[in-house]
Amino acid sequence: MTNTIIHKSESRGLADHGWLKSRHTFSFANYYNPDRMHFGALRVLNDDAVEAGQGFGKHPHDNMEIISIPIEGALEHKDSMGNTAVIKKGDIQVMSAGTGIFHSEYNKNRDCEVKFLQIWVIPNKNNVTPRYDQISLKIEDRHNKLQQILSPDPQDAGVWIHQNAWFHLGNYDKGLSADYKIKEKGNGVYLFLLSGEVRVNNQELKARDGFGIWDIENLSVMAVADAEFLLMEVPMNY
Repeated sequence: MTNTIIHKSESRGLADHGWLKSRHTFSFANYYNPDRMHFGALRVLNDDAVEAGQGFGKHPHDNMEIISIPIEGALEHKDSMGNTAVIKKGDIQVMSAGTGIFHSEYNKNRDCEVKFLQIWVIPNKNNVTPRYDQISLKIEDRHNKLQQILSPDPQDAGVWIHQNAWFHLGNYDKGLSADYKIKEKGNGVYLFLLSGEVRVNNQELKARDGFGIWDIENLSVMAVADAEFLLMEVPMNY
């Protein structure tokens, strides 16, 4: 039997620090909801907006796969491995925190917000050597088709992580559908709608809604209006 869960945009946790406004789909920091700890191996989905010139000072992570997807503006990253980089829309950033890493993230712009998704996936192996990577993708390659941005395979499209997970982005015109086939039996898919409206499994979703579905082999996402969305396939048992 197919199982589903929906997280409406307004039901998410909110952290408002002035310089940072963050909506938490799952329990994070001061937001705790025992019914929202994770979706399978997907542990964190934060929808962040950081004011001009502000950001997160140096802080630690370990044994987590951390993915950043910029939506607007430019985000500057520095870490204890010596990496300094700026990412913007079209870029995907990944860190395998492994045995431990320190990093900071700042809004590179002085005149506008930076908006990005911060996603944590529980890894399938602990205490790996920390790793950083980023890639730039063509946004036009996700117009009316699914663009793979992440997988478990370093030789495959997108960045890779230590988990049997696959992420895809899609920008679909009204009336068109995205068909997706589950890549690994037992995995589920969590859809996060960035903009527009879609229908999936007879469920209507609006901007910033999240929808999880598992015990399926494939699914179809219909764009009720022009829509941009992120599909995250992750193990439900990890």
